[in-house]
Amino acid sequence: MNRGEVMQYRIDPISENKLSILGFGCMRFPRSRGQIDIVKTEELIIGAVEHGINYFDTAYIYGGCEEALGEIIHKNEIRDQIYLATKLPLGKCQSPEDFDTLFNEQLDRLHTDHFDYYLMHNLSDTKLWKRLCDMGIESWLSTKKDIGQIRQIGFSFHGAQKEFMALLDLYDWDFCQIQYNYINTEYQAGAAGLKRAADKGLPVIIMEPLLGGSLANSLPQKAQKIFRNANHSCSPAEWAFRWLWNQPEITVVLSGMNAAAQLEENLKIASCAVPNMLTEAETAVFQLVVEAFNNSYKIPCTGCNYCMPCPHKVNIPGCFAAYNMSYAVGRFSGFNQYMTSTGATDPSKNYAASQCRKCGKCEKHCPQQIPIIQSLQSVKKRMEPFWYKPMVSMFIKIRERKSKNA
Repeated sequence: MNRGEVMQYRIDPISENKLSILGFGCMRFPRSRGQIDIVKTEELIIGAVEHGINYFDTAYIYGGCEEALGEIIHKNEIRDQIYLATKLPLGKCQSPEDFDTLFNEQLDRLHTDHFDYYLMHNLSDTKLWKRLCDMGIESWLSTKKDIGQIRQIGFSFHGAQKEFMALLDLYDWDFCQIQYNYINTEYQAGAAGLKRAADKGLPVIIMEPLLGGSLANSLPQKAQKIFRNANHSCSPAEWAFRWLWNQPEITVVLSGMNAAAQLEENLKIASCAVPNMLTEAETAVFQLVVEAFNNSYKIPCTGCNYCMPCPHKVNIPGCFAAYNMSYAVGRFSGFNQYMTSTGATDPSKNYAASQCRKCGKCEKHCPQQIPIIQSLQSVKKRMEPFWYKPMVSMFIKIRERKSKNA
C-alpha cells in the first residue's frame, strides 16, 4: 500500500474526537471454510491503523467479529490508537439484568475496559425505545457513562424516517449511525434525517455506503457506462464514497473491507476527500446513475445476513443477489449465480427460493424491511422456470457419470 496517502479527519462536535473519515466496518471480515481468517483479518486491521484509520465498528451479533477484533487489538497493543465502537443487541435484552450480562461479555470479547462509542443496535422505533426505558436503560447508560465504561452513547437505525426523527428527540444522544448512499436518499433516515441529526450537533456515522457492495461490483451496465463517460479513471466505489464525503454533515463512512485491494482503494479515495468537492456536472451524473440502477435492481438486499439462518435452508441473500444480477447484468449471469448460491447441482443441498415455507422468521429480522416471503416468490418465478428442475437433474447425472469414470 502507498504510505504517501494522507488520511482525512473530521471532528466529532460533541466529544471533539478527531475521527478518520474512513471507518472500518467489522461485519464482513475475510473468511475461510466458514470461519474468520484471523491472519488476513489481522493484516487488514493493522494496515488500516498504520494508514490512519482510527474508527472501528463491530457488534455482538456479527458472528465472531468482536472476538477476532479483540484478539487482534490485544495482541498488537493498539487499543489506545483507535476509537472502538460496538452495539448492544436489543433483541437479547429481555430483562434489566441482560444489559450488564451482555455488556460485560463484550468487554471480555474485545479485551477492553471501555467503549468509545456504544450503540443501541437497530433501534428502529419509539416503541422499542420505550420498552427499553421501562427496563431502566436510561439509568443504566448514565451509570456506565459516569464510571467511564461508555464514552459516547448512540444508536444505529433501520426504520421509517418519522421514527428516526422522533428518536432523535427522545434521548440526549452523542451520535447516530444510519444507512445512507446515493441510492438511499429517501430510504430509512434518508437525507432529511442526516440533516436533522447534524443540525442537532450530532456526529453521523454512515453504514452501507456501497449498498452491500452493489454500488461497487454489481452496478447495471448502463450505470457503469454513465460513470465511465463522466470520468473513465474513477471507479464506481470512488464515485459512491466521494458523493458521501462531499457532504459536511457526515463524520465517518464505514466500509466493510475484506481484501487488501479494497483497503488500498478506499485509503486512496479518502486521502483527497473534502466537503463540497463535487462539481455541478459531477453531481448531475448521480441522477442518471440512480435512474439506471432503479430500473435494474428489484430487491434492496444488502447481504447483511440478519435474516439467516433460514429454518428451511433457503440462501435468502444469495437468491436475492442472483435475482438482481439477472436484471442488472443479464439473465444468463444471474442464472449461473443462482445455481451456485443455491447448491443446485449438489443433491445433498437445496437452498433455492422454492424451499421457502413462508414461516416469516426472516422478515422479523430484516433491517431493510424487505417483504422477503413475497420477494422469494418473485425469485422462484424468474429463476426457477419449468425447465429448471429437469436441467438441474441433468447436471447432477452428468457429474455423477464423470465421477464414476474418473
